[in-house]
Amino acid sequence: MVFFLSRRWKPNKWPFYGLLAIELALTIALLALFGIAAPNLYRTKLWQDGADNGFNSSPATGLYAAANYRPYTTPKVWSPFITNYNVVIAVLSMFVMLVKAIMYMLHVFPPILSAVVHAILIALYTVSVDYQASSDTTDPDHPQKGAPWYITKSCSVAHDKSLVGYCEQAKASFACTCAMLGIFVVYFGLAVWSCFPSKKQRLEYAEEKRLKAEKWARFEIVEDPVTGEAISAPPQPDTPGLQDGLSPMTPRTRAFNILGGTKDLPLRSHFSTANSNRTPNPDATASASAPATSRSFAMRSPQMPTSPTTHGFAEVPASDVRAGKSPELYFPPPPRTSKK
Repeated sequence: MVFFLSRRWKPNKWPFYGLLAIELALTIALLALFGIAAPNLYRTKLWQDGADNGFNSSPATGLYAAANYRPYTTPKVWSPFITNYNVVIAVLSMFVMLVKAIMYMLHVFPPILSAVVHAILIALYTVSVDYQASSDTTDPDHPQKGAPWYITKSCSVAHDKSLVGYCEQAKASFACTCAMLGIFVVYFGLAVWSCFPSKKQRLEYAEEKRLKAEKWARFEIVEDPVTGEAISAPPQPDTPGLQDGLSPMTPRTRAFNILGGTKDLPLRSHFSTANSNRTPNPDATASASAPATSRSFAMRSPQMPTSPTTHGFAEVPASDVRAGKSPELYFPPPPRTSKK
C-alpha cells in the first residue's frame, strides 16, 4: 500500500473549531494579564513579599553581592526577561491564531503544516512555563527549590495584604500559560494523527493514481496500422492542416504570400512552373469586351512588382533571351553624405 501524508483533518472540522474557541479565550486572557504585568507592576513586590515571609531571596541580594564583589545572577522567575517574553509570545499567539483560522477555512492549512506551527508554539510556551515555575536558590538561608510562593501557596499568606490581588493575577497568568500549552499539545497530536491517512483515503488515493496512469497510457501506446500491434509512441499534437498534408496557415505565412503576389495559400499551385509557361489563348485575348471565360486568364493575377518570395523572380523574359539581352540588375545609389 502506498504511503502518503493526508491533507484532510480527522475526524471532522468541529474539533478544530472547538480548539480555536478555547484558544481565543485563553489568548485574550494572556494578552490582558501579561500586558498588565509589563514591565514591572508587581514582580519585584511579590519578590520582596516572599523575602519578608522567608520564602525566597530578597531583591537586595544583588546589591550585597555587588558590594562584596561577588558574582550574582538574578533568578529566572524574578528576571525582567520573562515579563517581556510573555508579552511577545501572547501577541505572536494571537497573530498565529487568526492566520491559521483563515487558512483552515480556506482549506490551505494541512495537518503537516499545523504540526510544524504548533511544535514551535509548544517550544515557546514551554520556556515560559519553565521560567515562571523556576526556583530561587541565591540565598542559602532562604532557598526556594520549587515554584515561587504565589503559585504553591495561597495568596492569603502574603505579608502585605494589598498584594493579594497581584498574587492572584500572577497565579492566573501561570494557569493560563499552562492551559495554552496543553491546547497546543492537543493541536499537535490531532495534526500528527491526521497526517496518517485512513484506509478509505488510501483506497481513494490508489484509485486516483490508477486513473491517471490509464489516462497517460492512452497517449503513449498506439496501434500500428500495418501489423495491428500496440507500440509506444509519443503523443502527436493536433495541429490544424497537418492531417491533409498542408502547412497550417499562420498570419506570418499569409502576409508573405500577399507580399509575394499570392492572394491565398490554395492559389500557390496556380503560380507553379507549369502555369507560368502556359500561353494565353489568342481568341480569348482578342475579344476583350467579352467576359473572361478562359480558366488560365481568369486565374492569372495582374502584373505587379514582384518580390524575392514570388515564383520566377529571377527568370528572364523570352523576348529578352531572343534579342540577346542580359538581365539588368538594379543597384541602389550610394547614400549621400550630409555637408555641414
